[in-house]
Amino acid sequence: MNPLSPLIVCYARGGGLGHLTRLRAVLHTLGWGGEVTVLSGSPFAADARIAGGWRVLAPSDPVRTLAELEPDELIVDAFPAGLKGELTAVPAGTRVTHLARLLRWDAYLPLLPAVPPRFDRTFVLEPLDPAHGSYLRSVSDEIAPLDLTDPPSAPIDVDGWLIVHGGPDAEIRELVAYARDMAALEGVRPPMTLVSPRRPDGLPAGIAHRDAYPACPPGPRVERIVTAAGFNAVRQFAPWRDRHRMLPFPRALDDQFTRAKRARDPALGSTSRFRSTSR
Repeated sequence: MNPLSPLIVCYARGGGLGHLTRLRAVLHTLGWGGEVTVLSGSPFAADARIAGGWRVLAPSDPVRTLAELEPDELIVDAFPAGLKGELTAVPAGTRVTHLARLLRWDAYLPLLPAVPPRFDRTFVLEPLDPAHGSYLRSVSDEIAPLDLTDPPSAPIDVDGWLIVHGGPDAEIRELVAYARDMAALEGVRPPMTLVSPRRPDGLPAGIAHRDAYPACPPGPRVERIVTAAGFNAVRQFAPWRDRHRMLPFPRALDDQFTRAKRARDPALGSTSRFRSTSR
């Protein structure tokens, strides 16, 4: 580790792919260099396509690990006090940045510790629940919207319809069924390709599978894009909204249904309505 390089620690305590994809985009958007350590228990963190160049730790006591690391910059993703409210202390002298996305705030609020972390700045990545936004204003010295840009990558170009999901097999099968039902209602039989980290059991015959990351941008031969309504899928495929169809899934803390509704009505989905503030 270069002793002259700032140490950036990203706190992304989630088991899925979304936190890591968002961190890649944030680091690229802000042009942050330096050593990057990610605290994450996600199995996807072992994939060099996703976390290549990062040091990944999965500590049982993240507060103690942060105290030992003494980072120059701490990036807290999505959950203001960690996934279960476990982020109760931050090392003195560490600049803390929070990445705010839509949460089911009524479900997350009881998880906040008695003394929650404060943030030097909060970047709002999409419209929030009003109570969530009010809370972040009370614990942030600066708050501003941020539009993310992903690192450049080659397009995923396949004939017909592209189905993208990194979630559990049951959801992947449900997305495939949704795409097939949609095609039947439209009276078409397009070739379909599933992009996911694995080929799920029970994938119908005739559905091609690719393990590709990232799964965006789509190439010119892609006629339709079918995804769930997670933060990254909705954000990344926004330029192709006319071709994008979403099937939201229930989540304990994420609100895919509200996100999908906003995506279908662009007037509801702009962070520009969230004004920058500073203390």
